[in-house]
Amino acid sequence: MAIPQEIRDYNAAQSAGDKRICSKLSKTIDANLPGAERKIWHRHPVWFLEGNPIVGYSKLKDCVRLMFWSGQSFDEPGLAAEGTFKAAEVRYTSAGQIVESDLERWLGKSIQIQWDYGNIVKRKGKLVRLK
Repeated sequence: MAIPQEIRDYNAAQSAGDKRICSKLSKTIDANLPGAERKIWHRHPVWFLEGNPIVGYSKLKDCVRLMFWSGQSFDEPGLAAEGTFKAAEVRYTSAGQIVESDLERWLGKSIQIQWDYGNIVKRKGKLVRLK
């Protein structure tokens, strides 16, 4: 299944170096999350499983940030805590920094370990583990 046009447009709008990062991320994520819903959400590419955000990336001022919504629970080196919930991130300034074996392992864990972000508002900010 092809990467949606809106994600390809997002990637194409980046500078040359960031475009390479975004392209590599989107292809690897898409290949490792078959059947995931993917779309632009809050102005950047995000992949969802059963309505729950799993992974996405965004262009920051000086890098591209890859974020896993449940990443703090992966117990993985290379991922830094982000925010007050369970998210973790890694930041890239070149496509060469992406270690594909790490990314694939994190994506596997993102399927197995999920916190229910889809219902966080309904639960008044309380996260419940799905898997």
